[in-house]
Amino acid sequence: MSAWTCIRRYIGQGIRPSGTSQAEFTLPAVLLGLLIGCLLCFTNLYFGLQTGWISMMSLQSALIGFLISRLLPKPMTPQENIVLQTTAVATGTMPLAAGFVGILPALGLLDEERDGVPPLHLSWIAAVGWSCAVAFFGVFLSPPIRKQVIIEEQLPFPSGTATAQLISVLHKLPPPDTTIRRRHTGYQALTVEDGDDGHFPDTPATADVVETVEPPAQEPVEQKESWMALLWSFVASGIMTLLAYFFPIVFSIPLFGNYLAKEWLWSFTPSLSYIGQGIIMGFPTTLSMNLGMLVGWGILSPLSKYSGWAPGPVGDMSIGARGWILWVSLAIMCADSAVSLLPVIAEFITKELRKRRGDDAAEHLKDNNEVETEDRLVPNSWVLWGLGFSVLLGILLVWLVFGNEGIKPWATVVGFIMGGLLSILGVRALGETDLNPVSGLGKISQLLFAVIQPGNIVANIIAGGVAEAGAQQAGDLMQDLKTGHLIHASPRAQFYGQLIGSALSIVVTSTAYNLYSRAYTIPGPSFPAPTAYVWLSLARLLRDGQLPAKSGLFMLVFALIFGAIAGLKAYAVRRQPPYAKWIPSGVAFAIGFLNTPSFSLARLVGGITEYVYHRRVVKDGHDIRLIIIASGFVLGEGVISVVSLVLRTFGVGVTSCWGCGHGLCSGCPAS
Repeated sequence: MSAWTCIRRYIGQGIRPSGTSQAEFTLPAVLLGLLIGCLLCFTNLYFGLQTGWISMMSLQSALIGFLISRLLPKPMTPQENIVLQTTAVATGTMPLAAGFVGILPALGLLDEERDGVPPLHLSWIAAVGWSCAVAFFGVFLSPPIRKQVIIEEQLPFPSGTATAQLISVLHKLPPPDTTIRRRHTGYQALTVEDGDDGHFPDTPATADVVETVEPPAQEPVEQKESWMALLWSFVASGIMTLLAYFFPIVFSIPLFGNYLAKEWLWSFTPSLSYIGQGIIMGFPTTLSMNLGMLVGWGILSPLSKYSGWAPGPVGDMSIGARGWILWVSLAIMCADSAVSLLPVIAEFITKELRKRRGDDAAEHLKDNNEVETEDRLVPNSWVLWGLGFSVLLGILLVWLVFGNEGIKPWATVVGFIMGGLLSILGVRALGETDLNPVSGLGKISQLLFAVIQPGNIVANIIAGGVAEAGAQQAGDLMQDLKTGHLIHASPRAQFYGQLIGSALSIVVTSTAYNLYSRAYTIPGPSFPAPTAYVWLSLARLLRDGQLPAKSGLFMLVFALIFGAIAGLKAYAVRRQPPYAKWIPSGVAFAIGFLNTPSFSLARLVGGITEYVYHRRVVKDGHDIRLIIIASGFVLGEGVISVVSLVLRTFGVGVTSCWGCGHGLCSGCPAS
């Protein structure tokens, strides 16, 4: 029986947990998941093009799905809620998985004189073809990886575990069993000490913003109170967004004066959505980001400008300070990701050597770890046929979209192979540390293609995107599968949700990107797409070998510093000392370089709010009020941005450019 036949069969009667009469894969769960996922898709594309940072939003999807399900005649079961949030995540994260926030804008930045090829701007149908090429490979990779990292190795996946804990609270279930029956000293059951903030490190730019929430000691927030908090936060953020569209100064306040705003890009964006994202990220992550902002924009930017290393305007990505510090940011991200992977690779090799020595007892234990029956698992035949079909389809579509001059078919095959290998490393790192180092993994693929297809910038970027897509998607879906494992949801039901969500998101993401491209210049003032410059800059460096003046020395110094910090963090995360979460995140630090100060400052406000709330306001337990408000803030701006897009498309401009003398106001002539 084919996968799609089973989907049609089960969507009517629903997959049911063993020994119960409760359905899991149901029409309401799938439809609500798709609805929430579409909202997340627009939201993630909007913020991804602005900042390079998107959110997996699995916890928010589960929360919003639960609240909406209270309005249905028959409330959803916990397992249905998991199918809902799995479908939503698969739909909402396609802007990053398919490279709409980095790869496609990077191709649009190509310069024929410098790169030998003109800019590539994909049509809607070409964007759909590219998305189809990379949309399903990670989905079919997830079942075998699940068996390895969730069932056999029982890695913790903190964010997936946190979502399971929240769902157990919402549905008034006993807390999920997070004890690990294996000989690994790095993981302990997730607990939150008195007064702790309950957050784990988050992954920026080329991964997800996620948060962990320990089950509250008290009863969950009342349904009516939850709805009101979500509604008012959504409305407040939406009003703020529309106000900023008609009066751009609202989101471009020259906090330190017009001179610093105009000449050095120091402004403040009091976006409620940015604040909500800061709440979700947590104080440690936003602190790392703002430390990076201070070093990058407060020290290195003026240094490079006054030393003559970056003579152009500060905001110029080619000859200005912003383009100069980009290289230091790239060095930090690569060093952090590479060092973070070393313990994962070492452990992987050690386990493989143990297998070869024939540890029969360990193999017997592994065989007994699976708790699901065969009819609830994804058959191996589906995985093999699906992987084969998705690779063949991907090769064909990439060739049709980019042609032989873009990337050779055999090179696309290598990209998928790299994606499979890097997915295993990325998922293992994510499972241990809650950080998916896909930024570094994509750069590894770029390094390989600089050797096997030298001089071809388009192939370098596309191959990196193919490899990164698999690693990113497999990581996102593994968090959901960990949630399902703890709540005893059917992996097959989640697999169906992943397929459906990914399929719909191909059209939604391509359409949204096409609309934004018609209304705005991408990259441009409104949507700078900072990660596009990272992809293109590395591709150019690997081809030409030329760095801006003196940047190589600073890249080396910062790479060594953050390589050492990443090593310390990897060690600390596995030993769980109290100070582990306060060790700076290299990737978050680098994001502070990539984006202007306005991006980081507002998120710091959210991080401080989260810290104070859990230290001063909620002292005797944890509740979900703040998460509900933060979710409303994020969704409000993301959804209302579609209204702004429609207004811009029909030529409705700003009402007043009062106060925009610094030239940073989106939509004003001076900008």
